[in-house]
Amino acid sequence: MELELPSMASAIGVSVPVLRFLLCFIATIPVSYFRQLIPGGPPVKHLYAATSGIILSYLSFGFSSNIHFLVPMFIGYASMLLFRRQCGLITFVFALGYLIACHVYYMSGDAWKEGGIDATGALMVLTLKVISCAINYNDGMLKEENMREAQKKNRLLKLPSIVEYVGYCLCCGSHFAGPVFEMKDYLEWTERRGIWTPSEKEKSPSLYWPTLRALFQAVLCMGLYMYLVSKFPLSRFTDPVYQEWGLVKRVGFQYMSGLTARCKYYFIWSISEASIIISGLGFSGWTESSPPKPRWDRAKNVDILGVELAKSAVEVPLTWNIQVSTWLRHYVYERLLQKGKKPGLFHLLATQTVTAVWHGLYPGYFIFFIHSALLIAGSRVIYRWQQMVPPKMAVFKKILMVMNFAYTVLILNCACVGFLVLTLSETLSAYRSVYFLATAIPILLVLLGKIIKPTKPTRAKARKDE
Repeated sequence: MELELPSMASAIGVSVPVLRFLLCFIATIPVSYFRQLIPGGPPVKHLYAATSGIILSYLSFGFSSNIHFLVPMFIGYASMLLFRRQCGLITFVFALGYLIACHVYYMSGDAWKEGGIDATGALMVLTLKVISCAINYNDGMLKEENMREAQKKNRLLKLPSIVEYVGYCLCCGSHFAGPVFEMKDYLEWTERRGIWTPSEKEKSPSLYWPTLRALFQAVLCMGLYMYLVSKFPLSRFTDPVYQEWGLVKRVGFQYMSGLTARCKYYFIWSISEASIIISGLGFSGWTESSPPKPRWDRAKNVDILGVELAKSAVEVPLTWNIQVSTWLRHYVYERLLQKGKKPGLFHLLATQTVTAVWHGLYPGYFIFFIHSALLIAGSRVIYRWQQMVPPKMAVFKKILMVMNFAYTVLILNCACVGFLVLTLSETLSAYRSVYFLATAIPILLVLLGKIIKPTKPTRAKARKDE
């Protein structure tokens, strides 16, 4: 088999390490399916989850990968065992610090950009899992009246056992590319509690059709990526021909480069979605429609049409890398907010900075995520203007809606070039080639929002007078 890998890799245009990863990544689907067929109680299933995760990691990245995974897992569990009152903060600082050190040592962004692969991508997902587990165990000591709904839902009153903890971290190959999920959900799923409790009234949802749908989506996205990648290579940004193009063509190329890169992520997340669905863990309850339909929100990491047709920038985090966005909201954004105060640009910038650090220390990441905060702030200004338009001026309101959509598409795709090329010189060169549109327009909108402020609704005044 090892002798066949180079020819197979050459045939599909990837390196041997990437092909090995892809084969193991796709193997998470049958591995996840067989888990539910394993006889025995929860301890056996935890052991299967841990063992299968270790084996797949070894086959994908080699022995060193499991050593790297062991470090944040040890940090998280040791802090919960010894320092419960500070375990969330300790794990956040040291697990994230170790991830950053690995990013610096391996310079993984360069490998990814050139079509390579290493274990740092999987380590990124694992880091979020151990941090959330420690924070939720920390939250188990708090009074319920001082907690947000997400904290009440996810808090852990009891320390998970070692086998539960390792099973959670490595099950279903979810540490390869996500999605991130909570320890409490993992335990309830394994123990058949909560929404997974067997019931005579409700049949268990079928796993096969949504799994096939996710696989079909993955095939389409991979096909589109392989078609586009040679037509819109990142190397074109440093090609003299690119500089000779007009502004419209350069903006169009940046959009298509972003779309090409997104297709690769759509493929990866569709495979992981199929893996989580076929395991049963992706089930998140029933809709209220008649008849009720099963929901698979826990497995879903991207809404492709939601990203590509987002009406405003505020919708993008809700449709792109959904579970990581949820993690950032619960464990960074909301925890920076003080009671009684509204979120501002600082909270967005702080959250996006954590996101950038989590991805790596390349300048392109920081520049892109800072622009993401500006993008959302500018989109909110347009939305507030929409809300201040009276009903009789419906046409003008629709114009603003179209403006918000066009603004989101333009700025997002021009800004995301930094995420793709990574280096400071290439990022600034690409931004300069389109006259820093991704920087200037959001800042201009934020400043205009300070001048053109929406008036307060009449109803609100009336209620106040009463």
